[in-house]
Amino acid sequence: MTAHSPTTTKDVMTGQEIVKAILASKGPIEVRAPHGDRLVTRGWVQEAALRMLLNNLDPDVAERPMDLVVYGGSGKAARNWDCFKAIVKALTELANDETLLVQSGKPVGIFKSHENAPRVLIANSNLVGHWATWEHFRELDKKGLMMFGQMTAGSWIYIGTQGILQGTYETFAALARKHFGGSLKGRVVLTAGLGGMGGAQPLAITMNGGVALCVEVDETRIQRRLETRYLDVRAESLEHALTLAKEAKAEGKAISIGVHGNAADILPRMLALGFQPDALTDQTSAHDPLNGYVPLTEDGKPMELSAAVKLRAENPDQYLKLANAAIVRHVETMLAFQKAGVITFDYGNNIRQVAFDHGVKNAFDFPGFVPAYIRPLFCEGKGPFRWAALSGDPADIAVIDQAILENFGDNEELCRWIKLAGERVKFQGLPARICWLGYGDRAKMGKIMNDLVAKGDVKAPIVIGRDHLDSGSVASPNRETESMKDGSDAVADWVYLNAMINAVGGASWVSLHHGGGVGMGYSLHSGQVIVADGTPEAEMRLQRVLTTDPGMGVIRHVDAGYDEAISFARESDIRIPMWEI
Repeated sequence: MTAHSPTTTKDVMTGQEIVKAILASKGPIEVRAPHGDRLVTRGWVQEAALRMLLNNLDPDVAERPMDLVVYGGSGKAARNWDCFKAIVKALTELANDETLLVQSGKPVGIFKSHENAPRVLIANSNLVGHWATWEHFRELDKKGLMMFGQMTAGSWIYIGTQGILQGTYETFAALARKHFGGSLKGRVVLTAGLGGMGGAQPLAITMNGGVALCVEVDETRIQRRLETRYLDVRAESLEHALTLAKEAKAEGKAISIGVHGNAADILPRMLALGFQPDALTDQTSAHDPLNGYVPLTEDGKPMELSAAVKLRAENPDQYLKLANAAIVRHVETMLAFQKAGVITFDYGNNIRQVAFDHGVKNAFDFPGFVPAYIRPLFCEGKGPFRWAALSGDPADIAVIDQAILENFGDNEELCRWIKLAGERVKFQGLPARICWLGYGDRAKMGKIMNDLVAKGDVKAPIVIGRDHLDSGSVASPNRETESMKDGSDAVADWVYLNAMINAVGGASWVSLHHGGGVGMGYSLHSGQVIVADGTPEAEMRLQRVLTTDPGMGVIRHVDAGYDEAISFARESDIRIPMWEI
């Protein structure tokens, strides 16, 4: 049974019809977010939470929606179908002075709060340190006591591959500035993984003028990236892929090439053939070797995807053994490419740590992307700021795009991104956009959006959120907080402070997660979402939350001793108590 399969806005079922179908269902059905300005809940904040939850499971958005898996191999929107139904029912009934509590995808309580409090508080996958392992998590998962929330899966603000696109674009732009004179024209970037996160890579690379050569083990993901225009062409074989890449490099042509295969097999073959890309990274779901990485066979040959799925179900221990061995081979090949002179970096999937744990003691010889390219942005509170049009009308995103061009005209890089996104990014689910904004600019943009709603220039409220991969909301020593200047890589206090200040400031929903991006035991992170509904009360909440949220990134890096953050904080009049004595 499917709730609907819309092709245009007018085909989408009403909120009442969708909720009725969900609550009447005995098991998973296809769902999509309702469009328009009619509420099925008791307020726009609750409506936003409901629509974004449903949007996370839209078949055009999620990896395996019938399993409630949104992205990242096992990142879920709700623990199971009954929990999902209960969340939907709770959101439809939730009053404007109540708060719903969600524990690892299960709604566990509703309490009176107040109108400026978050309507939903979410905690996903959190385990006490000693027990914060995949093994313990999987035991609890089997018992139905937990789920893996990833970052934006369990916090209901995933917007498809676009959600990571500008961050990926910014990373490759920084790579180009640092190593290639500001452009990737005539450069080949080799990578693997075209899933929910990695699928942004081909478009981000070509938007920077480069040649993207992308290895993917799942043919359906290659097809999906072709359909959504993130990928330009599929090669017929490895040899064909290398020919296409070499020709495009020589011509200075920007093109993205997908090649079907297992990276642990394809990369060593490329190395043996003498192929040398200009840069190398990886975005397979290696953070979760059981659910996210497809192994080789015992004799080192590619394993059919169907055989891998069968092995995972029947003998997970053997699957893990083979997956870990494949990851070792994968990383050893990346190190060999690096030794040969290829610019090599980790793109935040914890592949180095898995390899290190299984004997590759020099796995960390190539750096992570944050210390290599992104940290200066974090020092100014910049990070992945995103919004979605609850109306479902792409015209609302176009209106906001134009407002950015008019109000941030002096920011050439931002305006270039907005123009490129408008031309090249296909929406998945509710129309949405992302751009990297920092302290001051996020609050400015929040007011602009709220004013657009108030004036009726957009047809319904706008939901504003971000990735948990932000400047002051994550502790992840192998990714966002790798190689901090003061050695505070593993300090997670900032994550909790971020969640608390956003909650008291009036965010619409706030989440605290463990393990996203890099796996159990390696990260803690928080998220916030806030709704611009055009009211004066929303404007006040937006100004508070969209100031304190990026502000946390600035003060976190001030505390770590970064000169860029210290200068920015002084210029922005951010109060630092230790400066006041």
